[in-house]
Amino acid sequence: MSSDERGLVLSRTGGAAMAPLEPAIQTTRLTKRYRRVTALSDCSVTVPEGSICALIGPNGAGKTTLLRMLCGLSEPTAGTATVLGAAPRQAPEFLAEVGFLAQEMPLYRRLTAQDHIAAGAHLNTRWDGASVRDRLRSLSIPLDQPVGTLSGGQRSQVALALVLAKQPRLLLLDEPVAALDPLARRHFLSVLTEAVAAAEGSLTVMLSSHLIADIERVCDHLVLLASSHVQLCGDTDELLAEHKILVGPKKDTAPLEQVHTIVQATTAGRQATLLVRLGGPLIDPSYTAEDVGLEELVLGYMGAAAPAAYARPASAQSAEPLGEEQ
Repeated sequence: MSSDERGLVLSRTGGAAMAPLEPAIQTTRLTKRYRRVTALSDCSVTVPEGSICALIGPNGAGKTTLLRMLCGLSEPTAGTATVLGAAPRQAPEFLAEVGFLAQEMPLYRRLTAQDHIAAGAHLNTRWDGASVRDRLRSLSIPLDQPVGTLSGGQRSQVALALVLAKQPRLLLLDEPVAALDPLARRHFLSVLTEAVAAAEGSLTVMLSSHLIADIERVCDHLVLLASSHVQLCGDTDELLAEHKILVGPKKDTAPLEQVHTIVQATTAGRQATLLVRLGGPLIDPSYTAEDVGLEELVLGYMGAAAPAAYARPASAQSAEPLGEEQ
């Protein structure tokens, strides 16, 4: 059942409808500037409650900046953010609802997992230490061994189990699996999806990652940043359905652009390949329409926003603009 279906239930007996659930995250023109550098600009996104949202973008796109503002670690220069119905802030009542896990895995290397569990019990009002012990034992991760002696995958599982023990309503993850091998990544994401399922809609996750295959497996919502701007935001399946790859002759695309948005265009000889966001029916018979995969969608938008040297490699694309053959 979708988040809309969970939040809006119409009574067949004539009763009043329930109000839609508030989004877990909502930002409006959120901006962060550091002197002359704009790290994030006019960011407007909505993330439904109970979803697992992928936060994708190249290095420097503003992903970490966004996550830090959402958990109250950084103040916006302009715009607004609402997290779980409130403005992000460094206040106990807000922080109790939010878990944040950075790529560096904030663990004390000389302390054991059991030491971390004991410390968490003193710092968090809704602490569930038993869940940490159960998760780690199920993964054969020792509780009495300094975490600095554990493997990278084991440390990531310790960090995830600890942040879940807070029983947060929102979990923000900043590249948590970037340094892990494929098997460790799979174990990490499996534990994450099980935790979301067990929460039955009360836990929302925003997961920053470059690994599209992992994201495709676990995420149902997508926020794509590039050049410090939001390029895409929405339900993953809906976004994929709104886009097509069109293959056809290289020709003037002005008639096509009257209805549809061309995200990226490449040419090879007399043939053009277009990534298009549909604005209505496709009626030009000269194009063949193909479904878009998540990797094609993400790389298309990232390539369109990238500098020319990245967006149009000379070995793969023609230097000529699309237009009528001369």
